[in-house]
Amino acid sequence: MAMKRRILGRTDIEAAAVGFGGIPIQGLTAGEAERVLLHAADCGIDFFDSARGYTDSEEKIGRALAARRDTIFLSSKALSRDSDGMRKEIETSLRNLRTGMIDLYQCHSVDSIDQLERILGPGGAWEALAVAREEGFVRWIGLTSHSREVTAAALRTGRFDTIQVPFNAIETEWGQAVLPAAHDARIGTIGMKPLAGGALSSGEAALRFALAGGIDIAIPGMDAIEQVTENIRAGDLAGPTDEHTALLDGEREAWGGLFCRRCRYCLPCPEGLNIPFLLLLEGYHSRYGLTEWAVARLSTQEKRFSACTACGACLERCPYHLPIPDLMKRAARLLEHD
Repeated sequence: MAMKRRILGRTDIEAAAVGFGGIPIQGLTAGEAERVLLHAADCGIDFFDSARGYTDSEEKIGRALAARRDTIFLSSKALSRDSDGMRKEIETSLRNLRTGMIDLYQCHSVDSIDQLERILGPGGAWEALAVAREEGFVRWIGLTSHSREVTAAALRTGRFDTIQVPFNAIETEWGQAVLPAAHDARIGTIGMKPLAGGALSSGEAALRFALAGGIDIAIPGMDAIEQVTENIRAGDLAGPTDEHTALLDGEREAWGGLFCRRCRYCLPCPEGLNIPFLLLLEGYHSRYGLTEWAVARLSTQEKRFSACTACGACLERCPYHLPIPDLMKRAARLLEHD
């Protein structure tokens, strides 16, 4: 099946509507990742997204697809907020991806206004991206975020060509204001976590929902040839069927009271816990199977799940009424072993 193509906002990136998210291939060997990546490219997927924070994901994409560089689009991102740090990250990404130019480079996980202001201010990361664009190392500049407030503010600056946000059948809130505003401004929209980090069972149903709801290109994470085969079925842009809608409605209802959207309304925690980040790590373990990566990142946190005292402050703030203390207790059993 030939997938239909979409232009990513005001950029000249015209790619298949279903792209490739680079998180899950961290759990594969280099050979396994190469087989999945080459199969994806053979099936018509030509937009591949990674990040400096995804351990060896960039290296695996570079190794597998270097010979196909002229027929694919490469996207990556970094957490650096200052110019010097971002410059180093771009240079590392260029080496890892085995390319002289990256089509889209993004400020990664910008989830507070303070972070956005740091990036855009004097000596901020955006300066390095702008210089790299002038030098031909980067073609377009984007931003990824889990915060609707931050993304809306970023759109108003006019300094980003794309936004990458979580939009799926559970996290539908983005379709109410942010995605329409991006389209009005001709800012490209990239849908991360279209399967809600593995919470939704049908790749085809989830992707049809995301692509019909305001996302230009969806980038599901994939680590198996069978997943690629299923996901590309949504590339004809036909929209979800009644059967798909019924399935997604049922899963949305089942997950509604348990799924953390990383909105950060639960913060600050009286005990100093970064609740959204911790629950994200639990999701990487339980839904992606990336347990070693989750445990390694957990080790960088001063306060872990077990520091939760169940004081209830987060329960009063969470707009989705999640049982956060129960989720923290469960995650402590799963991921804290020392």
